[in-house]
Amino acid sequence: MSRADKVASLARRRGFFWPAYEIYGGVGGLYAWGPYGVVLKNKIANLWREVFVYKHDFVEIQSPDIAPYVVFKASGHVDSFKDVMVSCRECNRKYRADTLLKEHGIEIREDLSPSDYEDLIRENNVRCPVCGGKLGNATYFTTMFQTIIGPYSENKGFLRPETAQGMFTEFKRVYEAMRKRLPIGIAQVGKGFRNEISPRQGVIRLREFDMMELELFYDPSDDECPYLDDYLDEPINMLHKEMIERGDLSGYETMTVKDALDRKIIDNSWMAYFMILSHIFLEMLGIPRTRQRFREKLAGERAHYARKTFDQEVYLDRWGWVEVSGHADRTDYDLSAHLKNSGVDIYAERRLKEARYVKEYEVRPRVRDIKRDFGDKVGVIMSRLSKSDVNKLLDSFKRDGYILIDDIRLDKKYFDIEVKVKKIESEKFIPHVIEPSFGLDRIAYAVLEYAYNEKGDRIILSLPAYLAPYDAAVYPLLSKDEFIEYARGLYDELVKSGYKILFDYGDSIGKLYARGDEIGIPIAFTVDYKTLEDDTVTVRDRDTWVQYRIDKGRIQEFIEKILGGIGFEEAAASMKLELI
Repeated sequence: MSRADKVASLARRRGFFWPAYEIYGGVGGLYAWGPYGVVLKNKIANLWREVFVYKHDFVEIQSPDIAPYVVFKASGHVDSFKDVMVSCRECNRKYRADTLLKEHGIEIREDLSPSDYEDLIRENNVRCPVCGGKLGNATYFTTMFQTIIGPYSENKGFLRPETAQGMFTEFKRVYEAMRKRLPIGIAQVGKGFRNEISPRQGVIRLREFDMMELELFYDPSDDECPYLDDYLDEPINMLHKEMIERGDLSGYETMTVKDALDRKIIDNSWMAYFMILSHIFLEMLGIPRTRQRFREKLAGERAHYARKTFDQEVYLDRWGWVEVSGHADRTDYDLSAHLKNSGVDIYAERRLKEARYVKEYEVRPRVRDIKRDFGDKVGVIMSRLSKSDVNKLLDSFKRDGYILIDDIRLDKKYFDIEVKVKKIESEKFIPHVIEPSFGLDRIAYAVLEYAYNEKGDRIILSLPAYLAPYDAAVYPLLSKDEFIEYARGLYDELVKSGYKILFDYGDSIGKLYARGDEIGIPIAFTVDYKTLEDDTVTVRDRDTWVQYRIDKGRIQEFIEKILGGIGFEEAAASMKLELI
């Protein structure tokens, strides 16, 4: 049984995740997250907010899951959001071509055409996973879910494939609300939807999933990240363009962030900052940096909106290197596209270091004179003049000495021309965007896989304490009234102090410990005979099963140390606890 199968089995049995709609046979790519899975995802999302949003005084919004057709037409998704699909010539099942090849250990670039995929499938004798039939008929398949907004069929819309467009379409409002100051990070945690062709990888490839995205809007003339200096000597694992082009796809090159910038592998300081922060973030979740890397996307592989992209990948038992976050330099692509298609001014402003002075001309028609000389044609003349560009009028006067409106000649005498000198202290520009985007479901799965351990015939989920579904457990040694009553009182006291505690009884203490270990509870407090004598309880470590004796009054101090990231033995030593 593979590690992936063991994690999936534990997840179903203990309530982390399972295939949705099981009573009806399930639907591919749709999973339900259970009581402990929801807690895990929420804690990961909250930690992400701490690391990427709150720390920098960025802001978070919520935009709708559904957007009208025009949004994704403007953004380029309607024309570009598609994957290559192949069909079985025997059973007519459909598959995503790149996934099939990767499942056969065939590393590919992501810029292949349908015919390229057909060639690779034929050359490597890749067959239908279900019936063994030959594959072919490669074609593009649009992976956005289309819907109708309201009762009219012409009102097409899409379920969003990313939360990002919500940050771009709402940028103007957020920018104004935040007093027009850049840089500004706009974050969003929410649903994304992709109509995957043949999802067969559990929670790794879903049709409905949770995303954590940040769009960092900045002035391209002032693109230095003020936080980066503290991280320049941090090691970062890079599978960069040079390695990919020579076919070295299995590993990565470790270098410092400074080296990556000096070598122009990463060429934007904001991107470098978010990438190293992502390395650290996953380490905080229990995923070693040695099992992470950033894969550079080559020219034909990048999304249509990106100038440069790196995928953060984690090595997983069954699927090898799997993307868990994407880091894209989106330049001004999205805001420019929405400005062009909406016609709405969504520029930002920057103050000039030195004010500029420009001449502005105002051309005012002398309505009385025009009416006197052209009578009933004055209405047509004034209408046409109101739509005329001032600079074009001035050019005509300079070149010809008059302007023509149909066959009517108007000399300069019919106009007052005034020159004003205007002081310019600011100018408009379109901000550029760096985007770190995270797949919450994939990260939660990776956390579970790296936390999964076995000790003899027992399973231990060694989650970081701050990700565990409970801060601690409280158990009575025996299911006797005096033990249960004392344990219940301790439980109530801890809950009132704000801790999330599991209180359980009715089985042997061994079974209670085993259940707690399997859902990742970091410590357990057990009420036993000695407790009734001197108000001390045993505190047990989930991972080592080592136990110490602790006074009831010091329990909260111990919990705080564990939740703060201090190891069990270190916490016990610092409090001079008695080893049992």
